[in-house]
Amino acid sequence: MLIEQAIAASAGGERRGWDFSWLRGRTSGGRPPWSYSRRASKLLAAARRPLDIDTGGGEVLASLAPPPRHMVATEAWQPNIPVAAERLRPYGVVVLGGAADRIPIRDVAFDLVLNRHGGLNAAEVARVLMPNGRLLTQQVGSRNGLALNNALGAPPPADPDGWTLPIAVERLQSHGLDVLDAREEMIDYLFHDIAAVVFQLRAVPWQIRDFDLARYDGALRRLHDRIRTEGPLITHDHRFLIEARRPRHGWAQ
Repeated sequence: MLIEQAIAASAGGERRGWDFSWLRGRTSGGRPPWSYSRRASKLLAAARRPLDIDTGGGEVLASLAPPPRHMVATEAWQPNIPVAAERLRPYGVVVLGGAADRIPIRDVAFDLVLNRHGGLNAAEVARVLMPNGRLLTQQVGSRNGLALNNALGAPPPADPDGWTLPIAVERLQSHGLDVLDAREEMIDYLFHDIAAVVFQLRAVPWQIRDFDLARYDGALRRLHDRIRTEGPLITHDHRFLIEARRPRHGWAQ
């Protein structure tokens, strides 16, 4: 496939919500050794008032065990809110607009907070959790996908050590939460053609903030030739998982 055809194909992969299914078959890997969905489903089954932070288009939440009646989801990106509301309406989930740094809910409202790849504000999580309430979060770390930047000669997206498991754990503990489980992995993720690379960079513009087809034309062509002759571009997904609990007695800070 010529690079022009590949880039045109990537433009046809328009997303609704937070759906990367267009990449199926064009990328591989990226599966952590734990299952967020399995753990979240188990916690949901025992919850009475759960919250899903930064639900995206509601894709992950809709794939879990049926939620309880009083489930709430929040989403910060305006275009995703109607998508999530439509998808989650059959489950009775209320979808609210709001960022993780300022959850639009009163204090001590939830016995479970779920958060997959969303913003994680320890103070806000501690504020909305009931005593003995749980947090389960899977986070994208700051070392995520750096090989993409390197392959195209682009600057890194942020401080590579700015968001890691120890930092997140320290913040949660500093707000009075007990960390029950904490795991971190760098997971191989392979791009099998240049269309997948372009789609990814359009979908997550913070990876290369000045990404533009014209600006990176030469680098994309060189990477296209490299993938064709040497095989897939190997990058790494930086993921960490934390399960935490607000103590039954005492108040989170």
